[in-house]
Amino acid sequence: MSIRELTPEQARIQQRTGAVLIDVRQAHERAGGMAEGALGVEKEGLLADPAAWLPATDTQVVLICQSGKRSADAAAALQAAGYARLASVSGGTVAWRTAGLPLMQPLLDAGERDFYDRYSRHLLLPQVGEAGQRRLQRARVLVLGAGGLGAPALFYLAAAGVGHLRVVDDDTVERSNLHRQVIHTEAAVGTRKVDSARERLSALNPFIAVEAIAQRATADTIDALMEGVDVVLDGSDNFPLRYLLNDACIKHARPLVHAAIERFDGQVSVFDAGRHRGQVPCYRCLFPEPPPAEFAPNCAEAGVLGVLPGLAGVIQATEVLKLLLDAGQPLAGRLLRFDALAMRFRETRVAPDPECPLCAPGKAFPGYIDYAAFCASPH
Repeated sequence: MSIRELTPEQARIQQRTGAVLIDVRQAHERAGGMAEGALGVEKEGLLADPAAWLPATDTQVVLICQSGKRSADAAAALQAAGYARLASVSGGTVAWRTAGLPLMQPLLDAGERDFYDRYSRHLLLPQVGEAGQRRLQRARVLVLGAGGLGAPALFYLAAAGVGHLRVVDDDTVERSNLHRQVIHTEAAVGTRKVDSARERLSALNPFIAVEAIAQRATADTIDALMEGVDVVLDGSDNFPLRYLLNDACIKHARPLVHAAIERFDGQVSVFDAGRHRGQVPCYRCLFPEPPPAEFAPNCAEAGVLGVLPGLAGVIQATEVLKLLLDAGQPLAGRLLRFDALAMRFRETRVAPDPECPLCAPGKAFPGYIDYAAFCASPH
C-alpha cells in the first residue's frame, strides 16, 4: 500500500484532530525551526524502536522531514512494521515554512543553540555530521608557534570548533610580523604573541578554550606540553624545534602536521610514524640531518611573501581536521610542495627509513638530545 502524502495545510488539520506529527530530521536540522507541535525524533532512532514513540500500531501518524523523502521512506518502514495509519508531508518543512504555517524552536541552552548555528555547514557534511563535530569539540591540539604558520591555522581550527587549542610561543609581536601573521593587530605590537592570539581566537569563537603558554618548547618542557593532546601542529621556523617535535610525537605516538616556508615556496606533510611505525615516515626519514644554515635561511634573513604562510597554514589546519575526524587521506608519506610564483603544486612520496634511529619498528625511544648542537654541528 502506498504512503498517503499530505500538503502542509492538510497535515496541520490532521495534527489538530489528534494525529502525532513527528519530525524525523537530525537534531541540527530541527534547530533551525520545526513544525509547531511536532515531536523531534531522528529517522534512525524512530525506526530502531518505533514502539518507544508509538506504542499503538493504530496511532494516526504524520511524518515530516526537510523535503519529504526521508519522511516517506520512514513511513514505508513503519508500515512494514505493522503501523497502518501513516502519512508523509509533501515538500517537508520547506513547504511548511513556505505555506506560512507556525514554526517553533527546540528548547536548547545557549551553548547548544550556538553549536547548531555556528557549525550548521559542517553538520551537513557526511564526513563530519554531529558526531564528527562533537569529536572536534572534545579535541585538543598543540600549536607550536603563533606566527606566520600558526596564525592562519589557529584561526581556522578555532572557527572549525576544535575545543582546546594549546598555543606555545615565547615571542612578542613586532610590526614586521603583521604582513603575514594575520592573527595579530597593530594594537598588539609589543605584547606576547600567545596573549594576542588568545584574544583574537576567543573573539572569533568564545565556546572554545585557548591555552596560552608563553615559553620556549625545549627537551625539558616538551613532554608537559604534549600531555593530553591529539595532534601537534608545527608552526616553528627553525630546525632544532622541528626535530624536537618529531621526536616527541614519536615518543607520545601523536601525529605531527609539518610545514615550512621560504620566500615564495612552501611544503606541508604529516608525520605519523609514532602511531604507524614502518608504514609511514617521520621527519628524520625525510631529513636525517639538517641542511647547512646557508641553505635554509629563515624569514628574517631571506624574506617571505606575506600570503605564503597563510596558504601553508590553511593546508595544515585542513590536515589537522582530517586527522581528528579520521576523514580522507592525510599527507602521511607524502610531501606537498608548492611554488607560489608559478602556482604549481608537486607531491613527492616519502618512504619510511627502515634504519631510522627514531621510528624504525622495534626501536626504543633513545631520549631527547641537544637539538641546537645537533643542528649546528657539521654532518
